[in-house]
Amino acid sequence: MYQLDAPFYFYFFTIIPVLWVGFLLVEKWKHSVQIRFAQSSLMEKLSPNRSKFKPALKLFLLTLGVSFLTLGLVNPKIGTQLETVKREGVDIVFAIDVSKSMLAEDIAPNRLEKSKRLVSAIINQLTSDRIGIIAYAAQAIPQLPITTDYGAAKMFLQALNTDMLSSQGTALDAALDLSGTFFDDEDQTNRVLFLVSDGEDHSEEGKSAASRASELGIKIFTFGVGLDEGAPIPIKRRGIVESYKKDLDGETVITKRNPEILIQIANAAGGEYIDGNDTQAVVDFVLETLKNMDKKEFEAKKFVSYKDQFQAFLFAGFLLILLEVFLFETRTKWVQRLNLFNENK
Repeated sequence: MYQLDAPFYFYFFTIIPVLWVGFLLVEKWKHSVQIRFAQSSLMEKLSPNRSKFKPALKLFLLTLGVSFLTLGLVNPKIGTQLETVKREGVDIVFAIDVSKSMLAEDIAPNRLEKSKRLVSAIINQLTSDRIGIIAYAAQAIPQLPITTDYGAAKMFLQALNTDMLSSQGTALDAALDLSGTFFDDEDQTNRVLFLVSDGEDHSEEGKSAASRASELGIKIFTFGVGLDEGAPIPIKRRGIVESYKKDLDGETVITKRNPEILIQIANAAGGEYIDGNDTQAVVDFVLETLKNMDKKEFEAKKFVSYKDQFQAFLFAGFLLILLEVFLFETRTKWVQRLNLFNENK
């Protein structure tokens, strides 16, 4: 097995036909000049040690040298060693509130965007844990099943919006119950749910759902986004605020962060509540928490470890070019005595 590190350098092979064409043109020019200067028999007497074979040999060495240097730049890597890779980590599910209250702009740019950036910052610090994503409002839907593909997780994360669920409201119990179906590995010792929300719960069943999740071995950590003072919910059109959401009496709705319900949910499932407005504090807490948890081996696979081979090619290329430089076009006496190339008549 092999792979090429920089195949772009194969273009350097185009130098070789240029060398050959140049060599032929120079030889033709030399021959025409010699004919004008003297006859062939006279040239043999004037330069008896001139070799007819050496120029072609020098060109051959130069061609090989350029070829080896090109291969060295391409850097072919050959697989010679098998290694076993073990991946250990924790199963993590992010449950993210996408209800209309998450559009409140008491935390910039709004609660939902803050939540997405918070989760993205956490993912950036993970190394070998598996992650999944749940979106919920009045109901919960699986957005991304458990995976180790962090790139895909970020893509699905950015796609979250408040229009993805037709039924509005906030039902924390729906998200908590759905999370229980994400952890399908019975041998996993640690199952973690990170719930990101402003704490509004219209179902009032969040605490009992957290207890059910705890019985399944799921630890729940809640991150509250938004301010306790609250803010109105803007209704925008093309990014411009046209009005604010109003209740049945025509009064502007003020949505407030409710940390109490988030604290109750976390306590019911052996977790903790953290202020989600401070991204760095949340990331530090998550890393410290995961570091102290038992890890499970997810997968073990063998792959070929490729080794660089450019050193031998570069050495051979420089050696051949150096040999070509110091190889004179005169006849070599000991080779002449052997008469390998029938130079002696």
